[in-house]
Amino acid sequence: MPQRAIPFWFMRGGSSRGPYFKREDLPADLDALSEVLIATVGSGHELNIDGIGGGAAVTTKVAMLSRSELPGVDVDYFFAQVGVTEKIVDYKPTCGNILAGVGPAAIEMGLVPAQDGVTTVVIHSVNTGAKVKAVIQTPGGHVTYAGDTAIAGVPGTSAPISLLFMDVVGSSCGALFPTGNAMDMIDGLSVSCVDVAMPVVIGRAADFGITGRESAAELDANTALFEKIESVRLKAGALMGLGDVTKSVTPKFALLSEPAQADSTIAARYFMPWKTHPSMAVTGAQCIASCAVHPETVAHGLSVVGTGSPLNVVIEHPSGSIDVLMDFRVDAGAFTLESAGLLRTARLLACGELMVPEGVGA
Repeated sequence: MPQRAIPFWFMRGGSSRGPYFKREDLPADLDALSEVLIATVGSGHELNIDGIGGGAAVTTKVAMLSRSELPGVDVDYFFAQVGVTEKIVDYKPTCGNILAGVGPAAIEMGLVPAQDGVTTVVIHSVNTGAKVKAVIQTPGGHVTYAGDTAIAGVPGTSAPISLLFMDVVGSSCGALFPTGNAMDMIDGLSVSCVDVAMPVVIGRAADFGITGRESAAELDANTALFEKIESVRLKAGALMGLGDVTKSVTPKFALLSEPAQADSTIAARYFMPWKTHPSMAVTGAQCIASCAVHPETVAHGLSVVGTGSPLNVVIEHPSGSIDVLMDFRVDAGAFTLESAGLLRTARLLACGELMVPEGVGA
């Protein structure tokens, strides 16, 4: 039996990278689908030598697209986080960086017709239920990837992709604070368990024995830090209603500190959760920004927050910074997030057929 060929589009989305597929070209059964995605990435080897993964969590991500049947929505986006050294696939989270490539990919796949000038693609995140409007540059009715927009963690510049996130509060757990508290005490440490676009357990860097200025490599070498983080994360996952999260990448984890730059709001280190993110996740940025502007979270006293809304929240991370435009209200302690907007870029790297070994996913 020959290897099976599956059409794919290989794209950088934001500061992540991975294959984009049409959902109809992949197995409907999740167990069979996982077999295919593990083979695609080459999970089980630190270099993903027998697949197209890049040996890091930001390069073992997969997007699966289909025309949406929801009113007012163009594309359904189903995300998978595939393991690097472990042969596992997690369908619980979503990824905002890979999301940046969904609009261009949908046009390249023929799922959405391009307009002359700009094309707005309304995207439904299958994993979380969130909706996002993506504005893609399409002069002459074709996607262009050339432009002057730079984002931290990606060399050079590309065409801008505007992402407007809607309905992201409680996307996975059903509430802004899934535990019912703006702050919880776990293992003697204060944390805020927040669910905005992505469930994240957020603490103060100093409480975990770091400055918050460390590089991703320095943090990855700090095994004691990761042991402390994982202990808190497992307990927080249960309190957030996520059950046993031992094998799940959600909730993620973040540690906050005061910003180094005068025009920044807060500094953050984001964990995926067993490795430090080299820059910042788009979903994580929205959650951290929400934490930063809320007056009762662990960010209080660390964040430098302006007044009024919409408010641009600047989050420093290991590769630079990311801006999140927050449209929100805080009335008598009640936090209402209308939307969170970000600017990203993407680029089509390759397209063609990906070969799946004999018998995989059959």
